[in-house]
Amino acid sequence: MRRGRLLAAVLGLAVAATMVSGPAQATGDRSALAFARQAAGQRVIYSYPGLTPPESLLARIRAGEAAGVIFFGENVAGLTQIRGVVSQLRAAAAQSPNRNPLLLMTDQEGGLIRRLPGEPALSHKDVGLSADPAASATAAGRGAGENLAGVGMNVNLAPVLDVFHAPGDLMDSYERSFSANAAVVGDLGANYLTAQQAEGVAATVKHFPGLGKANAGDNTDTKPVTLSVPLTTLRGVDEAPYQDAIAAGAKLVMLSWTVYTALDPNRPAGLSATVIGQELRSRNGFTGVTITDAIEAGALSAYGSTGNRAVLAAQAGGDLILASARDVNQGDQAADALAGALADGTLDSGAFGQALTRVNALRASLP
Repeated sequence: MRRGRLLAAVLGLAVAATMVSGPAQATGDRSALAFARQAAGQRVIYSYPGLTPPESLLARIRAGEAAGVIFFGENVAGLTQIRGVVSQLRAAAAQSPNRNPLLLMTDQEGGLIRRLPGEPALSHKDVGLSADPAASATAAGRGAGENLAGVGMNVNLAPVLDVFHAPGDLMDSYERSFSANAAVVGDLGANYLTAQQAEGVAATVKHFPGLGKANAGDNTDTKPVTLSVPLTTLRGVDEAPYQDAIAAGAKLVMLSWTVYTALDPNRPAGLSATVIGQELRSRNGFTGVTITDAIEAGALSAYGSTGNRAVLAAQAGGDLILASARDVNQGDQAADALAGALADGTLDSGAFGQALTRVNALRASLP
């Protein structure tokens, strides 16, 4: 790579002034590349295997080269244990040049989808079928927020805004939809996220622009999926709850890995600038942080390596890359590729800096 291009990329990150405690000192290729690697790492959510975070992850965090960590069931032996792990990660982050809190997240939707023991006990489907759905949604969001905040986490990958379509389909099989009525989904999702965020835990609404029409076998974790939903239906039903969630202040939106032919017949939503830039941001007015679904998903089998997928997602407008294979090396591959693409001009430095600004504003807003 040429020195001039590399330095220009680094200097283009000036809009992300909150990223580090002091100004960038790009005095040569080596320092500029190190700065680019730090910037890239701050767009990656890492994961790890087992109950103990490895030293390699702690080192990344101490160096300011990670945006956060996602936790799964295999990482949790109980509330006391995971509280200790979170404290360890926060202590490592306290040594980082980026003094903003780490994004410490999990999937605590309720019902069958819970990584921590305890609240919320009700699934989204249970909430929608309850005697007082609005009160139940508020209680579920509050319970999720209190539970995560109690162990030191600050982001929940919930609530789900996918609109129920048919019994036994993908979302219904895990009771992840509030209702078949898009307006009800929007109202209950807003109740859930508002109560959760009042506890200091950021809400992530998912899976934009909507997975409600997916059949039982249409699982992007395992294979490519295409939904040929008419644009009027997609916007009038599947996207509609997001407008309520955005108005209620949802801090993150997770993109689906499904291809939506009405919006972009060539790319999954999370790799599509049309879906992220035009549909989510311009049409629906979302100004917060976008996050990919699992970057290792089978739906992306045609898109090559972890690094290539990460760069494509960033080009499309994904702010955070979710490296959730329980492998620190996976996160490193994503960050290395982002750093290289920033340095050689594949990724626009201005857009990169804007993404960092959004991510760091989110981090600064959380405990």
